[in-house]
Amino acid sequence: MDRNFLTVALPKGKLFGLSADLLGSVGFSADGLSEKSRKLIITNDEARLKFIITKTADVPTYVEYGAADIGIIGKDVIDEAGKDVYELFDLGFGACRLMMAVPADKSSRLEDYDNTRVATKFPHIAEKFFAAHGMQMEYIKLNGSIELAPGVGLSESIVDIVETGTSLRQNNLVEVVTIMHATARLIANRVSYKLKFDRINGLVTALEKIYRS
Repeated sequence: MDRNFLTVALPKGKLFGLSADLLGSVGFSADGLSEKSRKLIITNDEARLKFIITKTADVPTYVEYGAADIGIIGKDVIDEAGKDVYELFDLGFGACRLMMAVPADKSSRLEDYDNTRVATKFPHIAEKFFAAHGMQMEYIKLNGSIELAPGVGLSESIVDIVETGTSLRQNNLVEVVTIMHATARLIANRVSYKLKFDRINGLVTALEKIYRS
């Protein structure tokens, strides 16, 4: 952990631009900070800032272990990762929901899927949800194209993120139940939050002013 710099982990993908723009509006920026940059570590020496650009799922890991002091990531990723980090601020953007979906011609009753297979990128969240409903499931971890699984017989259902529902309709799937709603959050390493409290709290205060205005 660099005591002189504040290191920020930003996720590649849909949250990157919104995160970078928001941080830039309160003076947290660096020349060349772009998702398309070949450099994965971008530094602003004058402001004593360092940005790490990483895969979405890895942001909580970088923050938990102190490779990054703070990060921006979706609530769904935080809960799935189960990392020991401070959740400081709900940024509100990147809204989506995690839901269970099944083929449109199958039962839409949740209890009918007890002891069946579910394909998901979020096995930990899914397991906690189904266990709370007294259901035992077989979890098949996939990293992409989750909607494909029921159509090829890999699983009877899926648990996945949905924003508009277009992909579900295109793959003849219907939502059975919403598991959680998610938005982007500002998170912090627990040690960094103590050692660099003034800078991190200053950022939170600046963000609060933006959201109140």
